[in-house]
Amino acid sequence: MFKPLSLFIGLRYTRAKRRNHFISFISLISMLGMILGVAVLILVLSVMNGFDRELRERILGMVPHATINAHGGMQNWQAVADRALADPAVVATAPFIQGQVMLTHEGNVHGALVNGVLPAEEMKVSIINQHMLFGDLVDLRPGDFSIVLGELLARSLRVNIGDKVTLVLPEASASPAGVLPRLKRFTVVGVFKVGAQIDSSLAMIHIEDGAKLYRLNDAVHGVRLKLDNLFEASETAWRIASALPGQYWASDWTRTQGNLFQAIQLEKTMIGLLLLMIVAVAAFNIISTLVMVVTDKRADIAILRTMGASPRTIMFAFMIQGSIIGVVGALIGMVLGIIAALTVSDVIAWMESFMGVQILSAEVYFISYIPSQLRLEDVIIVSASALLLSFLATIYPSIRAARVQPAEALRYE
Repeated sequence: MFKPLSLFIGLRYTRAKRRNHFISFISLISMLGMILGVAVLILVLSVMNGFDRELRERILGMVPHATINAHGGMQNWQAVADRALADPAVVATAPFIQGQVMLTHEGNVHGALVNGVLPAEEMKVSIINQHMLFGDLVDLRPGDFSIVLGELLARSLRVNIGDKVTLVLPEASASPAGVLPRLKRFTVVGVFKVGAQIDSSLAMIHIEDGAKLYRLNDAVHGVRLKLDNLFEASETAWRIASALPGQYWASDWTRTQGNLFQAIQLEKTMIGLLLLMIVAVAAFNIISTLVMVVTDKRADIAILRTMGASPRTIMFAFMIQGSIIGVVGALIGMVLGIIAALTVSDVIAWMESFMGVQILSAEVYFISYIPSQLRLEDVIIVSASALLLSFLATIYPSIRAARVQPAEALRYE
């Protein structure tokens, strides 16, 4: 005889054509719900991972991973950079001068964060040169008082390459005409487009022009660090700053951009929990399916009990039957979800081309395509959650089947 008996009965009930077609229909709906829930959950989490990756690579490719700053200006920035490069967690360094300014052009005014940089060094720690729409970062030459603007900032000021913009510092200087703000005219030599808010608020000038502007002589405000591991930025920056002789302090990306990435992670978690409800609904359908099967098979259960089958055997038989629905649904959903996550970018691009409609406009969003990044841990968590919910859904109906009394069930047969 086939061993174990519970597995034999569970498989037989699963394969058998039921007299009650409604029960078969509910079983099919349960499996389709499980397939849909698992597939959609894997797809959506992969798309969220893709957006998270794009934001991390673009925004954190522009903003400093960490900075070492000095009170009153840093005179010996090269020595600080050399000490920082000695740390194995640091990939590259670059000096910077930074300040808040107002930019004006023909009546258009916009606030901006201006960075004074050394172009050759800045390209080691930033991705800006890979996203230049016009011009090049090396066009920033000392003494020329040239400037590179973000695309949205240039659009707000309505400037093009070669136009002059007036930089207004939030300081006042005395003159025979009275107290006047400090002004300096710069020539636009480049426009970059990275995406997100940076394009509307960031401008770059040569570090020597920045030193003249802020009257720093040969000093800089600090040294920017590019790190091998972004998530160790705070620890690494403070370790380097505390080891330097003198008054230095550190900052990192978690203080400037941390809220954005925390919001993305929170959104991913909440969307995942909401979509998991689809899987939960499918699991509840398994409960209703098994309850109806138990009611339909009361006579069979009673006969098995009179032939010596234990309540435990009956319980395991129905648990196996319900688990098969969950396992098949989870496996098919996992396969479909993986295929969808790997092909969603191409499918959406084909749909846009076929329908002549752009889903993500480059003028509104920071990317013009649907990104996707499939992660093994997401697939494992989603599949395991579906299997766990399916297994838990079988417990109550199986216990109810095990409690069927043979004499009571066969009384009216």
